[in-house]
Amino acid sequence: MRLGGHETEERGGGVRIFICSLLSPILAQQKQHFDDIYVQPTPVPYKTRILDALSYVSDDFNRQMFDTHILPFAKSVGKTVNVTLTGKTVNINWKDEESCKSIAGSRRFDTKITGIDISAPALEYGKSAGVYDETICCNLNERGGGEFHKVVHAMSQCDILLSTAALVYLDIETIEALVSSFAKGGVNNKEGFVLVNFLNPFALEKSDETKRVLLKHLDFVGSRATRHRRMSELEMKNYPGEEWSLLELWVLKRRS
Repeated sequence: MRLGGHETEERGGGVRIFICSLLSPILAQQKQHFDDIYVQPTPVPYKTRILDALSYVSDDFNRQMFDTHILPFAKSVGKTVNVTLTGKTVNINWKDEESCKSIAGSRRFDTKITGIDISAPALEYGKSAGVYDETICCNLNERGGGEFHKVVHAMSQCDILLSTAALVYLDIETIEALVSSFAKGGVNNKEGFVLVNFLNPFALEKSDETKRVLLKHLDFVGSRATRHRRMSELEMKNYPGEEWSLLELWVLKRRS
């Protein structure tokens, strides 16, 4: 299940996390979509019908990249760290409907978490379980509304942006607006890191466009690649000869 939330103006209290679950027209035709799961009240169906069924193997790699390149910065800030996250959330105690109601762990540094998603049930779950402090329900490809402008402003105020396999679902114009706002930063946010994922073999030209936007505004730090999950029957039909989808992980930072 993808979780999300809404932006808050105050600093202090936690990490900001933005999550979006949007499908572009091209991906909707070629990539398996799980829209029915994203509106469920808990992430348990996501675990059983997607993570388990399709043999997801990549979640620890995002944590490893975060720990290597971003965690030292987060712990050294000396104030509350604001983190925004767009994309698939981490797995937290999702084995059944009861255990998923709380997080089996504690935050590793002082954070203010804000989530963004198109799915209101996902946001409600995330906040009730303690994943997020604040939430914004927003279709990020609809750039004319007030909620989108809140997100753009929040990007400039955050210290860390996490986008795990989500940017590919967004229009390039949306990506440009969000990344450029993050890159500028705010008065109290001169430094900042981004962790993003790219899915292969889906929408490769879109991934290349997204990388160009990121490198236009940010400095590259590091990357790695890994298997992500087994492809569904629909995906293997659309991509003959492929059995696994792959994940490319990038870390970037604001320019000094």
